Amino acid sequence: MTATANDLRTGRALVDSELFDSIAEFTVTHFGYDLAKAEHATDQALAFLAVVGTATVKMVPSDDVDGALHSFILHTADYREFCERYTGRFLEHNPRPGGGGRVLEEVRATAHAIKAEGFVVMDELWTVNGENAAQCDSDCGRDYRAI
Repeated sequence: MTATANDLRTGRALVDSELFDSIAEFTVTHFGYDLAKAEHATDQALAFLAVVGTATVKMVPSDDVDGALHSFILHTADYREFCERYTGRFLEHNPRPGGGGRVLEEVRATAHAIKAEGFVVMDELWTVNGENAAQCDSDCGRDYRAI
């Protein structure tokens, strides 16, 4: 059975609208996103964090999602509460040593893990160096919750 949009969860639904708007607005102000992109990236960052606690793959956000993730981290008290609720622990920020670029396969595995947990994944935000990491021709339309 293929999941439909109505079956899928959103990151946005995991927090109240006031916090969501604050994270998105911070992303606009400090990362230069337009509001629509900031809202989409915030949704994806929240879904990313909700999955980190149960993921069986290394979780690596895309560049676009990372801006919103940093915005949320800077909402420290809300971030701590969210982490404890969805992962059972505080998730420390742990950038790649040396600041190297993102690896396509790691970002792809992350996007697929988020899909497998039943979240909407906005493919256009999951890229590495312009290459889409969220979807590929061989699995187009697959129900990722069945992985």
